[in-house]
Amino acid sequence: MTIAHVPLLAATCCAPLVKEPLDAGAADDLARTLKALADPARLRLLSIVASSVGAEACVCDLIEPVGLSQPTVSHHLKVLTEAGFLTRTKRGTWAYYALVPGVLEEVAGWLSAP
Repeated sequence: MTIAHVPLLAATCCAPLVKEPLDAGAADDLARTLKALADPARLRLLSIVASSVGAEACVCDLIEPVGLSQPTVSHHLKVLTEAGFLTRTKRGTWAYYALVPGVLEEVAGWLSAP
C-alpha cells in the first residue's frame, strides 16, 4: 500500500506531512486510510492478526476475542483489506487474513516527524 499513491522512501528526511503540504488528493487518500483504523474493533482485529504467528489469522479465531458477531467481524476485516492493511486468502470454508508487510511502518512514516 502506498498512501496517496506515493511510496514512502526510507531516505526521506522528514515525514511527508511536515515536509510539504499535502495536496487535496493525498489528503483524501490519507484520511481514508486513517479512517479505516479509526475504529476500536478494527484496531483490535489488526493487532490480533499482526501479533499472530506469521502475522496471519483465520476469521474463525477473530470472532471470540473481539466479542462481535461473525458478520460484523467480516465487515471490519473487509474494510481493513480494502484499505490495504490486510490480505485475504480462502482455505476451504475459512478466510485467512494476513498483515501486509511494511504497511504499519508506512503509515507511521507519514505521521512521524524527524
